[in-house]
Amino acid sequence: MRTYLDFEKPVADLQGKVQELRSLGTAGDAITVEEEIGRMEARATQALTELYAKLTPWQKTQVARHPDRPHVVDYVKGLIEDFTPLAGDRKFSEDQAMVAGLGRFRGRPVAILGQEKGNDTESRLKHNFGMPRPEGYRKAVRIMELADRFGLPVIALVDTAGAYPGIDAEERGQSEAIARSTDASLALTVPNVAVVVGEGGSGGAVAIAVANRVMMLEHSIYTVVSPEGAASILYRDATRAQDTASSMKITAQDLLRFGIIDEIIREPLGGAHRAPQETIQATGDAIASALVEFQGMSRDEVLQHRRAKFLAIGKTL
Repeated sequence: MRTYLDFEKPVADLQGKVQELRSLGTAGDAITVEEEIGRMEARATQALTELYAKLTPWQKTQVARHPDRPHVVDYVKGLIEDFTPLAGDRKFSEDQAMVAGLGRFRGRPVAILGQEKGNDTESRLKHNFGMPRPEGYRKAVRIMELADRFGLPVIALVDTAGAYPGIDAEERGQSEAIARSTDASLALTVPNVAVVVGEGGSGGAVAIAVANRVMMLEHSIYTVVSPEGAASILYRDATRAQDTASSMKITAQDLLRFGIIDEIIREPLGGAHRAPQETIQATGDAIASALVEFQGMSRDEVLQHRRAKFLAIGKTL
Protein backbone atom coordinates (compact mmCIF):
# COMPACT_ATOMS: atom_id res chain seq x y z
CA MET A 1 0.00 0.00 0.00
CA ARG A 2 1.38 3.38 -1.02
CA THR A 3 1.33 6.08 1.64
CA TYR A 4 -0.11 9.34 0.32
CA LEU A 5 0.55 12.72 1.87
CA ASP A 6 -2.34 15.07 2.67
CA PHE A 7 -1.78 17.29 -0.35
CA GLU A 8 -1.66 14.25 -2.67
CA LYS A 9 -5.36 13.45 -2.18
CA PRO A 10 -6.33 14.25 -5.81
CA VAL A 11 -3.70 11.78 -7.01
CA ALA A 12 -4.73 9.20 -4.42
CA ASP A 13 -8.35 9.41 -5.59
CA LEU A 14 -7.44 8.92 -9.24
CA GLN A 15 -5.07 6.04 -8.56
CA GLY A 16 -7.69 4.47 -6.31
CA LYS A 17 -10.14 4.53 -9.21
CA VAL A 18 -7.50 2.91 -11.42
CA GLN A 19 -7.20 0.05 -8.94
CA GLU A 20 -10.97 -0.34 -8.86
CA LEU A 21 -11.08 -0.53 -12.65
CA ARG A 22 -8.28 -3.09 -12.69
CA SER A 23 -10.24 -5.29 -10.28
CA LEU A 24 -13.20 -5.13 -12.68
CA GLY A 25 -11.04 -5.82 -15.73
CA THR A 26 -12.48 -9.28 -16.36
CA ALA A 27 -16.04 -8.03 -16.40
CA GLY A 28 -17.68 -6.27 -19.35
CA ASP A 29 -15.73 -4.93 -22.30
CA ALA A 30 -12.03 -5.42 -21.48
CA ILE A 31 -10.92 -3.01 -24.21
CA THR A 32 -13.14 -0.24 -22.88
CA VAL A 33 -11.89 -0.82 -19.33
CA GLU A 34 -8.25 -0.64 -20.45
CA GLU A 35 -8.92 2.60 -22.30
CA GLU A 36 -10.50 4.11 -19.18
CA ILE A 37 -7.57 2.92 -17.06
CA GLY A 38 -5.18 4.60 -19.50
CA ARG A 39 -7.09 7.87 -19.28
CA MET A 40 -7.20 7.71 -15.47
CA GLU A 41 -3.47 6.99 -15.24
CA ALA A 42 -2.71 9.90 -17.55
CA ARG A 43 -4.83 12.20 -15.38
CA ALA A 44 -3.11 10.93 -12.24
CA THR A 45 0.33 11.56 -13.75
CA GLN A 46 -0.71 15.03 -14.84
CA ALA A 47 -2.08 15.82 -11.37
CA LEU A 48 1.14 14.56 -9.78
CA THR A 49 3.25 16.65 -12.16
CA GLU A 50 1.26 19.80 -11.38
CA LEU A 51 1.44 19.19 -7.62
CA TYR A 52 5.20 18.61 -7.51
CA ALA A 53 5.94 21.53 -9.81
CA LYS A 54 4.78 23.98 -7.14
CA LEU A 55 5.38 22.39 -3.75
CA THR A 56 5.41 24.78 -0.81
CA PRO A 57 8.25 24.57 1.74
CA TRP A 58 5.91 22.79 4.15
CA GLN A 59 4.91 20.25 1.50
CA LYS A 60 8.60 19.66 0.75
CA THR A 61 9.10 19.07 4.47
CA GLN A 62 6.40 16.40 4.35
CA VAL A 63 8.01 14.78 1.30
CA ALA A 64 11.44 14.84 2.98
CA ARG A 65 9.94 12.97 5.94
CA HIS A 66 7.94 10.46 3.89
CA PRO A 67 8.18 7.03 5.58
CA ASP A 68 8.84 5.27 2.26
CA ARG A 69 11.70 7.56 1.25
CA PRO A 70 14.99 5.63 0.89
CA HIS A 71 17.08 5.78 4.05
CA VAL A 72 20.81 5.67 4.65
CA VAL A 73 20.89 1.86 4.89
CA ASP A 74 19.24 1.72 1.45
CA TYR A 75 21.91 3.99 -0.04
CA VAL A 76 24.67 1.94 1.58
CA LYS A 77 23.16 -1.27 0.21
CA GLY A 78 22.72 0.20 -3.26
CA LEU A 79 26.01 2.10 -3.59
CA ILE A 80 28.65 0.58 -1.32
CA GLU A 81 30.28 -2.78 -2.01
CA ASP A 82 31.97 -4.82 0.73
CA PHE A 83 30.54 -2.52 3.39
CA THR A 84 32.07 -3.14 6.80
CA PRO A 85 30.24 -1.34 9.61
CA LEU A 86 32.38 0.07 12.40
CA ALA A 87 30.80 0.43 15.82
CA GLY A 88 31.47 2.34 19.01
CA ASP A 89 33.13 5.62 19.89
CA ARG A 90 35.84 3.98 22.09
CA LYS A 91 34.69 6.22 24.92
CA PHE A 92 31.16 5.26 25.98
CA SER A 93 29.09 3.03 23.70
CA GLU A 94 27.70 2.30 20.25
CA ASP A 95 25.07 4.65 18.80
CA GLN A 96 22.97 3.02 16.10
CA ALA A 97 21.47 6.33 14.98
CA MET A 98 24.81 6.98 13.26
CA VAL A 99 25.74 4.43 10.60
CA ALA A 100 29.47 4.37 9.87
CA GLY A 101 31.91 2.10 8.12
CA LEU A 102 34.25 1.37 5.25
CA GLY A 103 33.56 -0.02 1.81
CA ARG A 104 34.04 0.45 -1.92
CA PHE A 105 32.13 3.03 -3.91
CA ARG A 106 32.33 2.12 -7.59
CA GLY A 107 35.61 0.36 -6.98
CA ARG A 108 37.15 3.08 -4.81
CA PRO A 109 37.73 2.57 -1.07
CA VAL A 110 35.75 5.12 0.98
CA ALA A 111 34.51 5.84 4.48
CA ILE A 112 30.78 6.44 4.84
CA LEU A 113 28.70 8.14 7.54
CA GLY A 114 24.99 8.76 7.85
CA GLN A 115 22.04 9.06 10.19
CA GLU A 116 19.55 6.21 9.93
CA LYS A 117 15.93 6.89 10.92
CA GLY A 118 14.53 3.38 10.49
CA ASN A 119 11.47 2.38 8.48
CA ASP A 120 9.21 0.62 11.00
CA THR A 121 8.54 0.83 14.72
CA GLU A 122 11.25 -1.64 15.70
CA SER A 123 14.00 -0.13 13.53
CA ARG A 124 13.02 3.43 14.45
CA LEU A 125 13.43 2.64 18.13
CA LYS A 126 16.71 0.83 17.42
CA HIS A 127 18.09 3.84 15.53
CA ASN A 128 16.48 6.41 17.85
CA PHE A 129 14.62 7.97 14.91
CA GLY A 130 17.92 9.08 13.38
CA MET A 131 18.83 11.37 16.28
CA PRO A 132 22.40 10.59 17.43
CA ARG A 133 23.66 10.95 20.96
CA PRO A 134 27.21 12.21 21.71
CA GLU A 135 28.67 8.76 21.15
CA GLY A 136 27.29 8.83 17.60
CA TYR A 137 29.21 12.00 16.78
CA ARG A 138 32.33 10.71 18.53
CA LYS A 139 32.08 7.59 16.40
CA ALA A 140 31.86 9.84 13.33
CA VAL A 141 35.04 11.63 14.46
CA ARG A 142 36.79 8.28 14.89
CA ILE A 143 35.83 7.20 11.36
CA MET A 144 36.85 10.54 9.83
CA GLU A 145 40.24 10.41 11.53
CA LEU A 146 40.68 6.84 10.29
CA ALA A 147 39.77 7.91 6.75
CA ASP A 148 42.19 10.81 6.89
CA ARG A 149 45.01 8.56 8.08
CA PHE A 150 44.55 6.12 5.21
CA GLY A 151 43.62 8.61 2.50
CA LEU A 152 39.99 7.53 2.05
CA PRO A 153 37.35 9.98 0.75
CA VAL A 154 34.44 10.47 3.15
CA ILE A 155 30.81 10.25 2.01
CA ALA A 156 28.21 11.64 4.44
CA LEU A 157 24.48 10.97 3.98
CA VAL A 158 22.41 13.36 6.08
CA ASP A 159 18.93 12.45 7.29
CA THR A 160 18.10 13.64 10.79
CA ALA A 161 15.65 15.90 12.54
CA GLY A 162 18.59 16.89 14.74
CA ALA A 163 20.80 15.54 17.49
CA TYR A 164 19.01 13.80 20.36
CA PRO A 165 17.95 16.45 22.93
CA GLY A 166 17.53 14.12 25.92
CA ILE A 167 19.01 14.74 29.36
CA ASP A 168 21.39 11.78 29.05
CA ALA A 169 22.82 13.21 25.82
CA GLU A 170 23.30 16.61 27.42
CA GLU A 171 25.00 15.04 30.45
CA ARG A 172 27.50 13.32 28.16
CA GLY A 173 28.40 16.53 26.28
CA GLN A 174 26.15 16.66 23.23
CA SER A 175 27.16 20.14 22.08
CA GLU A 176 30.87 19.41 22.55
CA ALA A 177 30.56 16.19 20.54
CA ILE A 178 28.78 18.01 17.70
CA ALA A 179 31.41 20.75 17.69
CA ARG A 180 34.25 18.21 17.54
CA SER A 181 32.57 16.35 14.70
CA THR A 182 32.13 19.60 12.78
CA ASP A 183 35.79 20.43 13.43
CA ALA A 184 36.87 16.97 12.25
CA SER A 185 34.89 17.46 9.01
CA LEU A 186 36.58 20.81 8.42
CA ALA A 187 40.04 19.45 9.19
CA LEU A 188 39.97 16.50 6.77
CA THR A 189 42.75 16.51 4.20
CA VAL A 190 40.85 14.00 2.04
CA PRO A 191 37.81 14.95 -0.07
CA ASN A 192 34.45 14.72 1.66
CA VAL A 193 31.05 14.85 0.00
CA ALA A 194 27.77 15.33 1.86
CA VAL A 195 24.26 14.68 0.54
CA VAL A 196 21.09 15.69 2.38
CA VAL A 197 18.86 12.79 1.37
CA GLY A 198 15.88 13.67 3.55
CA GLU A 199 15.87 16.00 6.51
CA GLY A 200 18.96 17.98 7.48
CA GLY A 201 18.24 19.31 10.94
CA SER A 202 20.37 21.77 12.88
CA GLY A 203 23.86 21.05 14.22
CA GLY A 204 23.01 17.37 14.19
CA ALA A 205 23.23 17.54 10.40
CA VAL A 206 26.04 20.10 10.10
CA ALA A 207 28.29 17.88 12.24
CA ILE A 208 28.89 15.56 9.26
CA ALA A 209 27.90 17.89 6.41
CA VAL A 210 30.77 20.40 6.42
CA ALA A 211 32.12 19.03 3.16
CA ASN A 212 34.01 20.00 0.03
CA ARG A 213 30.84 19.35 -1.91
CA VAL A 214 27.37 19.64 -0.32
CA MET A 215 24.36 18.42 -2.28
CA MET A 216 20.65 17.98 -1.59
CA LEU A 217 17.95 15.86 -3.11
CA GLU A 218 15.35 18.02 -4.84
CA HIS A 219 12.67 17.65 -2.17
CA SER A 220 14.87 17.45 0.92
CA ILE A 221 15.21 20.23 3.52
CA TYR A 222 18.15 21.68 5.43
CA THR A 223 17.41 23.92 8.37
CA VAL A 224 18.76 25.32 11.63
CA VAL A 225 15.62 24.14 13.44
CA SER A 226 12.53 22.19 12.42
CA PRO A 227 9.50 24.25 11.31
CA GLU A 228 7.63 22.96 14.37
CA GLY A 229 10.49 24.00 16.65
CA ALA A 230 10.71 27.44 15.08
CA ALA A 231 6.96 27.94 15.42
CA SER A 232 7.13 26.94 19.09
CA ILE A 233 9.94 29.43 19.72
CA LEU A 234 8.53 32.33 17.71
CA TYR A 235 4.79 31.93 18.28
CA ARG A 236 4.54 29.50 21.21
CA ASP A 237 2.41 27.45 18.82
CA ALA A 238 3.82 24.41 16.96
CA THR A 239 0.70 24.24 14.78
CA ARG A 240 1.99 27.29 12.90
CA ALA A 241 4.79 25.19 11.43
CA GLN A 242 3.37 25.54 7.94
CA ASP A 243 3.58 29.34 8.08
CA THR A 244 7.03 29.23 9.62
CA ALA A 245 8.40 26.85 6.98
CA SER A 246 7.44 29.30 4.25
CA SER A 247 9.70 32.00 5.67
CA MET A 248 12.67 29.88 6.76
CA LYS A 249 14.28 29.26 3.33
CA ILE A 250 14.85 25.57 3.97
CA THR A 251 14.42 24.09 0.51
CA ALA A 252 17.20 22.92 -1.78
CA GLN A 253 16.27 25.63 -4.29
CA ASP A 254 16.61 28.41 -1.69
CA LEU A 255 19.88 27.05 -0.32
CA LEU A 256 21.45 26.69 -3.76
CA ARG A 257 20.60 30.32 -4.48
CA PHE A 258 22.25 31.40 -1.22
CA GLY A 259 25.38 29.36 -1.90
CA ILE A 260 24.87 27.10 1.13
CA ILE A 261 24.85 23.99 -1.08
CA ASP A 262 26.54 23.26 -4.39
CA GLU A 263 24.10 21.08 -6.29
CA ILE A 264 20.54 19.77 -6.39
CA ILE A 265 19.98 16.11 -7.31
CA ARG A 266 16.75 15.67 -9.23
CA GLU A 267 14.17 13.28 -7.83
CA PRO A 268 11.77 11.12 -9.85
CA LEU A 269 8.28 12.52 -10.44
CA GLY A 270 6.41 12.38 -7.15
CA GLY A 271 9.48 12.20 -4.94
CA ALA A 272 12.22 9.71 -4.09
CA HIS A 273 9.78 7.37 -2.37
CA ARG A 274 8.09 6.59 -5.69
CA ALA A 275 11.28 5.34 -7.33
CA PRO A 276 13.89 4.57 -4.64
CA GLN A 277 16.36 2.72 -6.87
CA GLU A 278 16.33 5.48 -9.46
CA THR A 279 17.01 8.02 -6.70
CA ILE A 280 19.86 5.98 -5.23
CA GLN A 281 21.45 5.63 -8.66
CA ALA A 282 21.18 9.38 -9.34
CA THR A 283 22.72 10.11 -5.95
CA GLY A 284 25.58 7.74 -6.68
CA ASP A 285 26.21 9.46 -10.03
CA ALA A 286 26.32 12.86 -8.32
CA ILE A 287 28.74 11.62 -5.64
CA ALA A 288 30.99 10.06 -8.28
CA SER A 289 31.07 13.30 -10.29
CA ALA A 290 31.88 15.30 -7.15
CA LEU A 291 34.79 13.04 -6.20
CA VAL A 292 36.26 13.34 -9.69
CA GLU A 293 36.68 17.09 -9.11
CA PHE A 294 39.30 16.42 -6.42
CA GLN A 295 41.43 13.92 -8.29
CA GLY A 296 44.97 15.21 -8.56
CA MET A 297 44.55 17.68 -5.70
CA SER A 298 47.07 17.56 -2.88
CA ARG A 299 45.85 17.13 0.68
CA ASP A 300 46.53 20.79 1.41
CA GLU A 301 44.58 21.86 -1.69
CA VAL A 302 41.59 19.76 -0.60
CA LEU A 303 41.70 21.38 2.85
CA GLN A 304 41.99 24.90 1.41
CA HIS A 305 39.15 24.24 -1.03
CA ARG A 306 36.81 23.39 1.85
CA ARG A 307 38.01 26.35 3.90
CA ALA A 308 37.45 28.80 1.05
CA LYS A 309 34.03 27.35 0.31
CA PHE A 310 32.67 27.94 3.80
CA LEU A 311 34.34 31.31 4.30
CA ALA A 312 32.66 32.49 1.09
CA ILE A 313 29.13 31.76 2.31
CA GLY A 314 27.22 35.00 2.79
CA LYS A 315 29.68 37.26 1.02
CA THR A 316 27.50 37.67 -2.08
CA LEU A 317 24.18 38.16 -0.28
